[in-house]
Amino acid sequence: MSEQPHSNNSSRRVKIAEALTEAAATLRAAGVANARPDARALLSHTLARSHAFLVAHSDDELEPHALALFRERVTRRAAGEPVQYITGRQEFYGLDFEVNPAVLIPRPETELLVECALELLRGTDAPLVCDVGTGSGCIPVALLHERADAHAFGLDISTDALAVAARNAARHHVNSRLMLLVSDCFDALDVVNVPDAVAAATTFDLITSNPPYIAESEIANLQREVREHEPRGALTPGGDGLSIIRRLVAEAPRFIRAGGYLIFEIGYDQHEAIARLVHPNVWTLLDIRRDLQGIPRVVILQSRAGA
Repeated sequence: MSEQPHSNNSSRRVKIAEALTEAAATLRAAGVANARPDARALLSHTLARSHAFLVAHSDDELEPHALALFRERVTRRAAGEPVQYITGRQEFYGLDFEVNPAVLIPRPETELLVECALELLRGTDAPLVCDVGTGSGCIPVALLHERADAHAFGLDISTDALAVAARNAARHHVNSRLMLLVSDCFDALDVVNVPDAVAAATTFDLITSNPPYIAESEIANLQREVREHEPRGALTPGGDGLSIIRRLVAEAPRFIRAGGYLIFEIGYDQHEAIARLVHPNVWTLLDIRRDLQGIPRVVILQSRAGA
């Protein structure tokens, strides 16, 4: 994709500060909320330099090819493409993750799920974890990075997503402890041969998930970056948005040890409906943890002994 409006100025050398001001104005005019930060992120990516470098070298002139590439990326951002897909990167739980349109962009609220998981696993030696709908692999990779004695499975119906997860696991040196499987929810676990390294069993100490949970009726109200660019199947299962969560709650007991945990992310208005799905003979509802905005975000269930 190339950008034409600046072609009449292509021979003039442009300084970093000027390029940022121009880009921010372009993004602002396109309705981008974080125009200046996005412009900085795109220029940092283009130059492979830090934000601090941009400040310290604001009077440096950009090479023509760098300026052209930067403007092309600004055009993509102005058209609604998320910065993370343009740069191919997103930070999550202090780690750098590859992202592309095959996977959801990891979000800060999902870090709460990781924090809850680590809390629940405290005191459990060599835990075995399963992440359902793993996408970029951000949840299991972050957990394995924090717990060197842990092993995990990452399940996803998308082979393209699993390829991204595999690269992220390798990037953070946890790939030897993460088994990635093409699976519709837990389906693949019925036939999987578990490696000796994680013991020959698919009974997990903890099951995590950031499932698709947005109701079909809410899709039109999402930001255009999300609605038009992130994978629809990872956003919504259709209908009321709860079908995958119903499957998790119903199917997880077959794959979880007595006293083990199922934790998953939910939408802002779903906690009451989800609480009604929890059968007290199967699960104990320990908590529905709120995120930094005070929104009920992570459901924590414990498997009842003998369930």
